[in-house]
Amino acid sequence: MPDKRFPFDYIVLPLIAMIGCVVIWSLISSHIAPDLPSPSKTWEQSKAYVMAPFAKRGELDQGILRFTWYSLILVAKGYTLAIILGTPLGFLLGMSKMASRAIDPLIQILRPVSPLAWLPLGLLLFQRSEPAAVFTIAICSMWPTVLNTAVGVRAIPQDYLNVSKVLRLSKWTMLWKVLLPATLPYMFTGFRLSLGIAWLVIVAAEMLTGIPGVGGFLWQEYNSNIHAHIILCILTIGVVGFVLDRLMNVVEQRLKVSMSS
Repeated sequence: MPDKRFPFDYIVLPLIAMIGCVVIWSLISSHIAPDLPSPSKTWEQSKAYVMAPFAKRGELDQGILRFTWYSLILVAKGYTLAIILGTPLGFLLGMSKMASRAIDPLIQILRPVSPLAWLPLGLLLFQRSEPAAVFTIAICSMWPTVLNTAVGVRAIPQDYLNVSKVLRLSKWTMLWKVLLPATLPYMFTGFRLSLGIAWLVIVAAEMLTGIPGVGGFLWQEYNSNIHAHIILCILTIGVVGFVLDRLMNVVEQRLKVSMSS
């Protein structure tokens, strides 16, 4: 039986919340913070960046989607590196108690370190802004993948491992036929969390290094006192983060369906 509440719960309610936010924004800009541009003024000053989203008028004067594309490229590089490093490390921690005892304290020390602290180290190591940004994204976003993969490996039923030993499966076969399928839901949760962190980190990295992208554009407009464009960047960052999360959710759900069928 179809869910008749669908349009109300998933379309009408969020629309009401968004309209409420716009009304509150308008009241704040008109009564409390006059320097805050109103929604209409934000649109007027940002229209050129939205209506020509891929225009390139200069290094830091480009359409908002072109800036977004630059940011996504860096995120893809750092995120891929985080997955490549984090997944095997997670398997190692999950399979070996000795490795877990040795490495877990180090992870707990490094995990809370802010990207603002990692970025200077990246600049020191690589002497260039872009590799430093990729390094910062990778080192900050890999931890959810590491920890969730380790949890997934530890959660594999002992019966699975016993059957593997009885069948004398090779380590490679055991990895592909037992460990990976059983751990995949946990891994994907880690991948999803890592992607969200990677998108957060890129904005800070671009702001500090001046790399062209949404964060770099935001920092430039802040220094130029163009407040409407700051709001445009904030909205863009939020919408792109939401879309990335939804895409990962769709992939995760399809993966679960294919694994259960």
